[in-house]
Amino acid sequence: MSLLKGKVSFWTALGYKGGGPMWAWILHRISGLSMIIFVAIHVYAGFTTQQLTSGWGVWYNTLYENVWFQLYIVFCVIFHAVNGLRIVIQDTWPKLIPFEHEAIWLEWLVILPVYGLTAFVMVQHALR
Repeated sequence: MSLLKGKVSFWTALGYKGGGPMWAWILHRISGLSMIIFVAIHVYAGFTTQQLTSGWGVWYNTLYENVWFQLYIVFCVIFHAVNGLRIVIQDTWPKLIPFEHEAIWLEWLVILPVYGLTAFVMVQHALR
């Protein structure tokens, strides 16, 4: 009865069997939010460094220079872009919606090599 009223517990929601489309939806939101937070903090760091000559901006800049942080943001950008392109294609041609699972597999076949090559170059550059 509680499911019909929209009162679903956190643990019940984790048991949802939405599969690939659900995880793509969640990752799309997380990556978008991560990029928004990154840009906001980046603007704040630039402002505090140049206008207020504060140490906070320098601390944020050292965070950006961390290779793990850069790898995370690059993954967010690549995933968000490719997943967004998949969504646009499926919205433009609704007859492709029944093939959503296949489209998500194709999406990952694009994301993994692009991100893998990018991560390889970034790590190689960081190790120099």
